[in-house]
Amino acid sequence: MKQNVFVLAAIAAVMSSSAIAQTTAFDNRDAALDAVDDLEEAISEDAERDIRNFGNEGREVGSYGSLALRGTSTSNDGDTSNDLGIGLRWGTYDGVNGFDATASFAYGDDDGVETENNLLIGLDYRRDFSDAFFGYAQADAAFDRLSETEGEYSQDVFIGAGVGYRILNSADTQWSVQAGPGYRFAEVVGGADVEEAAASVSSNFFTSLTETSYVTNDTDVIYSDTATTVTNELALNVDVTETLTMRTSYSTNFNDQTDNSFSDAENKFGIAAVYNFR
Repeated sequence: MKQNVFVLAAIAAVMSSSAIAQTTAFDNRDAALDAVDDLEEAISEDAERDIRNFGNEGREVGSYGSLALRGTSTSNDGDTSNDLGIGLRWGTYDGVNGFDATASFAYGDDDGVETENNLLIGLDYRRDFSDAFFGYAQADAAFDRLSETEGEYSQDVFIGAGVGYRILNSADTQWSVQAGPGYRFAEVVGGADVEEAAASVSSNFFTSLTETSYVTNDTDVIYSDTATTVTNELALNVDVTETLTMRTSYSTNFNDQTDNSFSDAENKFGIAAVYNFR
């Protein structure tokens, strides 16, 4: 017997074409990025992307936010399991400075034994210097309290800053690139803690198909001595109402520390509904 306790983010389908790779702060750029089960992955994808990522271009003065929340409880032959997922996005803009925050928490237990307990956090600050150039600062963190396998990360934090340039910037199409240095520190199960310099390069693309639908494609590359990661997410977004958006996405995550080639990358297809509030 399966009971849906509450659903604000309705996940219609999430499929993975390969085994889930080790998730780090690098894999969750701007997002609070990505998850270890279907619910948390969908919530992360919902929180990762919106058109405000192009510096502060097109932003309205004021605040915005969205919430994704879901819980399930399963009972079968005396065995019980519970799952909880929370995704939160909030941002504000004062006409000059823009700030965005995302968070995703996932918890699960099976007969009182924890099966999942992780938190993803993303913070982002942007300031426009001109119509084409902007600067940014970011912090992304991943915490997994259940990491026990040697070499996995129980904590992974990335802090960086840099500059960006808008290659295309029309009412219907926007494309920007950004790059800058950063620093990473992480706690490794059974190994030495990681503290090292890093660098990131990102590309964000948006194009409007109709008044109520648009396509986005985000690519991020983060390099350090320990690992180089490449993430790409292609998504179709359709505004059903002023507050409800249907989102279909296909994401690819590659980590050369865990993947021998791009054919080993993690690929996911997801469909979700997101409720936005202002």
